[in-house]
Amino acid sequence: MKSLSGIVVLLALASHASATIPISSIERKTNLPFVPNKFIVEVDTAADIPGKRSDEAPHAHVLRSLTNRGIGFRVGHAYNAPGLFVGAAITLNSTNDVKALQNTPGVQAIRPVVLHGAPKPVYSHVVSGHGDPAVPPETQSTHVLTGVDKLHAQGILGAGIKIGIIDSGVDYTHPSLGGGFGRGYKVAGGYDFVGDDYDGSNTPVPDGDPLDQCAGHGTHVAGIIGADPGNDYNISGVAYKATLYAYRVLGCQGDVGDDIIVAALLRGYSDKMDVLTLSLGGSSGWTETTSAVVASRIAAKGPVVTIAAGNDGEFGAFYTSSPGNGVDVISVASLDNTVTLLQNVTVHGPAHPPITYFSSLPIPSTEEWPVYVTSNDTTVIDDACNPLPDSTPDLSKFVTVVRRGSCYFMTKIINIQAKGGDIVLFYDNGNGFQQVDFFGYTDAALIQAADGEWLVSQFVAGTAVTLNFPQHGASVEYPDPTGGLISSFTSYGPSNDFFFKPSVAAPGGNIISTFPVPLGSFAVLSGTSMATPFVAGSAALLLGYKGRSAAVGRSARSLFESTARTIASDHTDEGPLQTAAQQGAGLVDVYTALHTETLVTPTQLILNDTAHYQGNQFITIKNTGKAVKHYTLTHVPAGSALTFAPGTIFPVDGPVPLSTDYATVKLSQTTLVLFPGQSWPISVRITPPTTGDPTTFPIFSGFIKIQSQTEITHATYLGLKGSLKDAQIVDNTDGTFGFNLPALVDSNGDPQTGPANYTFVDDDWPLGVVRLAFGTPLLRFDLVKSDIKVVPTLNSRTLNERTPVLERDFFSFPHGKPNTFAQVAIVGSLLEVDYIPRSPTLHSNTVEFSKTFANGTVIPNGNYRILLRALRVTGDSTQERDFDSWLSPIVGFSDPSNTTSSSP
Repeated sequence: MKSLSGIVVLLALASHASATIPISSIERKTNLPFVPNKFIVEVDTAADIPGKRSDEAPHAHVLRSLTNRGIGFRVGHAYNAPGLFVGAAITLNSTNDVKALQNTPGVQAIRPVVLHGAPKPVYSHVVSGHGDPAVPPETQSTHVLTGVDKLHAQGILGAGIKIGIIDSGVDYTHPSLGGGFGRGYKVAGGYDFVGDDYDGSNTPVPDGDPLDQCAGHGTHVAGIIGADPGNDYNISGVAYKATLYAYRVLGCQGDVGDDIIVAALLRGYSDKMDVLTLSLGGSSGWTETTSAVVASRIAAKGPVVTIAAGNDGEFGAFYTSSPGNGVDVISVASLDNTVTLLQNVTVHGPAHPPITYFSSLPIPSTEEWPVYVTSNDTTVIDDACNPLPDSTPDLSKFVTVVRRGSCYFMTKIINIQAKGGDIVLFYDNGNGFQQVDFFGYTDAALIQAADGEWLVSQFVAGTAVTLNFPQHGASVEYPDPTGGLISSFTSYGPSNDFFFKPSVAAPGGNIISTFPVPLGSFAVLSGTSMATPFVAGSAALLLGYKGRSAAVGRSARSLFESTARTIASDHTDEGPLQTAAQQGAGLVDVYTALHTETLVTPTQLILNDTAHYQGNQFITIKNTGKAVKHYTLTHVPAGSALTFAPGTIFPVDGPVPLSTDYATVKLSQTTLVLFPGQSWPISVRITPPTTGDPTTFPIFSGFIKIQSQTEITHATYLGLKGSLKDAQIVDNTDGTFGFNLPALVDSNGDPQTGPANYTFVDDDWPLGVVRLAFGTPLLRFDLVKSDIKVVPTLNSRTLNERTPVLERDFFSFPHGKPNTFAQVAIVGSLLEVDYIPRSPTLHSNTVEFSKTFANGTVIPNGNYRILLRALRVTGDSTQERDFDSWLSPIVGFSDPSNTTSSSP
């Protein structure tokens, strides 16, 4: 990251909103996911550093050089893993140190310390006992789905394999996790990098004991990998004979900087972990964060690295998490269980069966409630998306029935609460009867479309209908309509730079596992956080069976991908297979992965977008068995994901619609005979779909199926019809604040439409507002002369939800010559931020203007304009034409305390 130190910047990295919000609602506080002024500095190898002593580590030489130059800094972590990563995490003390750091010999890269939030499962419930309705009907169904049960029957249990869990720590006192810590115990080692009180903003207090009895996430992860059988809930870990190491990077609550994640990754590698697993990360879309880079480098060395793909499926494509976006790691999607326990509401009045609502626990109410519907029209698309009319009664006396629709659930709930409503039943509109995240609101649930429409019809007819929510005995085993399908919350890939993410899927919906003893001992959680340790355990079974060599570790992802089972998009015969952008190569079949005799390389055929299309591919098939194999090769297409809303610049929210506009595949041969040990190359020519609108950026994918008499394997392809360079980065609609963005907003909250002077005294500074509709590899704000001759591509835009912003005294490391960037003359750089995602959330923040350039130099008084540029994906950062650009009105710098002036 580089940072803005000359203007207040509001980055609303969000998806399209349906209603405007007042600019006055923005808080003055930083929301960028970076630690202020803290950077990870990577240094060159020793041979490339001038003046280095022969016995001195490269990072030590650079730190000594910084000290000799008078640069003020504090070292948080020093990294000395030659061949992987050498450098340090440092905090700068002063704006004067920025330029000196950038020019220090031996510095190879300076990256910001990225903040990742604590993992938040989509669903979380601590079980109370065997009668708890949240306990899945069949606790070992995940093992049956993936063939793990058959491997256990063969005695393949992961013995001798070391698995490092980078998470919130582990409650190793749990009886199912060995009951102790250290040599001879299941949890044999690890390290606490942070301490209980660490929240991402304060100083960590490390020690050698990774015990967690306050957060629980890491303990749940540990149980999925290694819980011993024989417990009360009949669960066992995938690799319960493996040895676990706990690397604690999260406190009881709060965030974690990736400087700590990098330290944990390198410690795990140093401790010779065979598998490293991380059920954490943050929405990114890019492969370039430091933790993603380090994780990928470790995976390339041989250890298997499994990382969650993310739980942001509702926000559409190009949105998988980092560090899971690391090129060589296994990014894991989640699959729903086949049966779930739901609750029933009892209907009084007209005869009607109990209505099933999607919740494992009863809505906490014992009263009998009449029904109120917010719309008599069961086809309305925006039911309760706007404030309810004055004629609405006091909804605290009703169960409010609302149609699922075009705005966020919480928007509807807020509008209902404004009229006193508490209990809300949403009826489905065709998006699917499934688990929905209400952000902790426990008095809302989803019901099926037919039930909701019946309640509306009774209300319209004036029929007296009342409902009550039994607190016991009303649970029902419900065939999960998404059971066996990809969990709707799984983030969609690919990465913005078009790497194949996620890699594979594993069970992650409604998983019961261990939890800290003081917090209840067992819990049911849902998320890609739960699927990820399942694959980590699967990797341990593979390494235990085939050996712990680096070659086996590097082959793990390919084996899991080639033997995975492809997943449909629904349970009808008509629906296409789910896009590989969400299922990856499919559901892991661990038994087949360990026993297959057919090896396929590569397993990922990445075709890229239209501008960079690589439709001619090759795969190699090898028979490692002892008998001749006869193969048949066929093309199996998956649904094409229509990732952008037609006629807009916005990616569609999930579930992303699928079409049957399939690619055409031509194989050099469709039958093949291989003798034992023989390999054979196959030419694969893939032509994009001939139909379909390229402005919706369809992601097409599918599988090259390779079937013998006894085995089925495949390679997966992924391509894009349309050029990512055509995707507009900066939103130029007016839907959020009611005025076009980008914009400068003055201290009165009004958009600046003409020249304006600012004194930078008290609140007299401009607020810059920009919303990113798509990820950008480079975002810049530059100060330019007021009479500059530049033709910007934009001069209108909008804001929506998440608003990462920059606060006073954030430092920046802009690239390029001091007085020019991308063929445009500049006075100085105000901000440069690399690899920024769109980041939909429901709030927006900003901060104060600091009156300095990015390198800390004071800006002379004078008249300027501010030039915003966002590089389009695959664009050339040296070419002005490859940027979305916007030029502000004239901004007068009139700081009375500033004695320097300029006349641009």
